[in-house]
Amino acid sequence: MDTDAVRTRAADLPREPGIYQFEDTDERVLYVGKAVDLRDRVRSYADPRSDRIAAMVERARTIDFSVTDTETQALLLEANLIKRHRPPYNVRLKDDKSYPLVQLTDHAVPRIEVTRDPAEGATVYGPFTDKGRVEVVLKALREIYGLRGCSDHKYRSRDRPCLDYEMGICSAPCTGEISAADYAEDVESVERFFEGETGILTGPLRRAMEQAAADQAFERAANVRDKLDAVEAFVGESDTAVSDASARATIDVLGAAFEGDTAVVARLHAEGGKLIERDRHTLAVPDGEGTDAVYRAFIPQYYAEREFPDRILCAEDPADADIEAWLAAEGVDLRVPGAGREATLVDLALKNARRRGGDDDELGALADALGIDRPDRIEGFDVSHAQGRAVVGSNISFVDTKPEKADYRRKKLSERNDDYANMRELVRWRAARAVEGRDDRPDPDLLVIDGGDGQLGAARDALAEVGWDVPAIALAKDEELVVTPDGVYDWPDDAPQLHLLQRIRDEAHRFAVQYHQTVRDEVSTALDEVPGIGPETRKRLLRRFGSVEGVRSASLTELRTVDGVGEQTAETIRTRLN
Repeated sequence: MDTDAVRTRAADLPREPGIYQFEDTDERVLYVGKAVDLRDRVRSYADPRSDRIAAMVERARTIDFSVTDTETQALLLEANLIKRHRPPYNVRLKDDKSYPLVQLTDHAVPRIEVTRDPAEGATVYGPFTDKGRVEVVLKALREIYGLRGCSDHKYRSRDRPCLDYEMGICSAPCTGEISAADYAEDVESVERFFEGETGILTGPLRRAMEQAAADQAFERAANVRDKLDAVEAFVGESDTAVSDASARATIDVLGAAFEGDTAVVARLHAEGGKLIERDRHTLAVPDGEGTDAVYRAFIPQYYAEREFPDRILCAEDPADADIEAWLAAEGVDLRVPGAGREATLVDLALKNARRRGGDDDELGALADALGIDRPDRIEGFDVSHAQGRAVVGSNISFVDTKPEKADYRRKKLSERNDDYANMRELVRWRAARAVEGRDDRPDPDLLVIDGGDGQLGAARDALAEVGWDVPAIALAKDEELVVTPDGVYDWPDDAPQLHLLQRIRDEAHRFAVQYHQTVRDEVSTALDEVPGIGPETRKRLLRRFGSVEGVRSASLTELRTVDGVGEQTAETIRTRLN
């Protein structure tokens, strides 16, 4: 775009807060920015402030925009879009968590849900910073207005109301329990709430709380009060200021430094005056940006889906009034200390940020050893069963070498004693959810399969079948060999990249075994009724035969091989279970 084209496009934009996107001929997003006044901000690109921005404008062919209600929403929406589109001219954090949105789907009977990837045509509100708070608000809205939360597929296939109807959080439009006109009125009420008429929700909640108290149903009143508190915090009515004098303050200390063409932010986390956590995060940084831009990008992108500390200490002022206002509204005190203990903490963070890769840089070592880009987000997979019984799979996530337990998933699999088929089913399930947009987690940079060449081949078959383009490797247990599509690696025992893969593999195994034991124990009630079988013997039987059905099929001789099961007990088991 030339100067005149930028000015012409800017003249068409509103004087409202929002975000703007420069896009190229293929509609690829080149740059995302936020603005208090969209028209003025976009017009400024007619006189680019740097060679990098001038190059971006020259490549651009169109400018898209979205209006938001507030500057804070623009800030959060900018962070979401940077994570989604990975524009090459933005500073972006490689951990791509994003802020939750609320959408009402484009359907004759709209569905309401929390999402990070809204559907085309949906009515979208947000973004918001606290997913838990949003979910409390949505549940309260559904209890009062009965909007559905089921998928369109389930909605089409219902012939009688589901459990949500019985629980009072859906009015069951699927089976005609409410008319289309009445449901549309309820949808309109929910839209009015998100557009600012908060009394539509707080009024009924307050009346329900008062009625419960009058009926001396104090537990119910307390539950409604908690919902009311969450709703009021959601709409900004609660006082979230944090006292500087609090001895229990939580503090995040941030230090940023450049490593070649990337930046590193070191974060120290302190509680009660003690350092309890340290981590480092890499960011892709376009040429010409300084450390102030790194802080401006890191803060809103990192704190997506993370609990805010009471205080954030930075080595440098991010110089962004929107970030400062947003943090202040969340009760976070942003400081650039000049002296004292806080300044010492900032110096320590800077030293951690300036620390070069080397032997303790596990991700860098893994990337170098495999010849791939640095895999900041890795997912591990494992399958657990007992001779084909109670078959389950685990799917765990590591971000920047640390477990991200909120992103752990598990799945029951088909009952069969075939490790390759089980792994193929597990990975196909994950891949299909990602490709179809049903998994709210970001795509990983690498998959780690617990097993050898056979399990890796099964996983790669599943990836190819679904069309999910994510690299996968495997780690075999006995000899600790790393299996890749290109060959097998036998790394030294002290190799940092091997230690990382072992932690991921072992955590996936632990999570799978834990779930397998839960599923196996779910079917143990029949054994509880057998005289002479106590809890420990029952566990040994299930561990030996995998399930009650396995115990039922066992011979007397096989039963007697279990510690604690004698001839008489074995005969009793056979009699009672058959």
